Amino acid sequence: MIKETIVLTQSNTAYDFAGTVVAITGAASGIGHKTAELFARSGATVALMDLLPSVAEVASALGPTHQGWTVDVSDAASVARVANEINAQFGRVDVLVNNAGIGPLAPAKDFPLQTWDKTIAVNLTGPFLVAREFAPGMLARRSGRIINLASQAAVIGIEGHLAYCASKAGIIGITNCMALEWAPMGVTVNAISPTVVETELGLSGWAGETGDRARAAIPTRRFAKPAEIAAAILYLASTEAAMINGANLLIDGGYTIT
Repeated sequence: MIKETIVLTQSNTAYDFAGTVVAITGAASGIGHKTAELFARSGATVALMDLLPSVAEVASALGPTHQGWTVDVSDAASVARVANEINAQFGRVDVLVNNAGIGPLAPAKDFPLQTWDKTIAVNLTGPFLVAREFAPGMLARRSGRIINLASQAAVIGIEGHLAYCASKAGIIGITNCMALEWAPMGVTVNAISPTVVETELGLSGWAGETGDRARAAIPTRRFAKPAEIAAAILYLASTEAAMINGANLLIDGGYTIT
């Protein structure tokens, strides 16, 4: 499924994903966009999914072999429609990256139920729905990789992040169950848990003094960069990571050990 090379230049990565089809949610911006870029530079064919219609233009900018789909990951019918179209277009999906997510904030004591429901729907139900559509093909071929984006918020409490913490802790739970059930059939499932990442979404709640205090609490004294998360995703999708299954890779500069 996945070939490798040891050459690393400015135009490619350390991995060769030629002949590999990669599906990424939340791919129009941030971590998802950077991940799509790296996979495309590594030879993969990328199916980009996002709620934003601009995903089609983002995909086109990566090259003629890539394509974008507008999808609401919290809606089962929308996910099924797009998954069917992607499978029809490319024949299969070898790697799935569940990246789409939202992070609305509110105090726990009066957290709005509507906000709670929406966060759980996008961040937790969404990855379940998307994996449910693409996993059967992987299992039938006895080959595949699924990488779910969790967060440091999955393993610690963060003020104002009630629904976000709950949804990301749930991602660890579904990752563990999928990994346990699907690895015997050739499909590994892992999670990545970043600290704050320097994206528009990531920085929206961590500006000014709030961001300065947060950086000071991280042993590396900075936030993560989208390319660092994307590189870890590529590694987990690679042949070299074939024995990694059910893991939660913390990319947090050591914040959760303090």
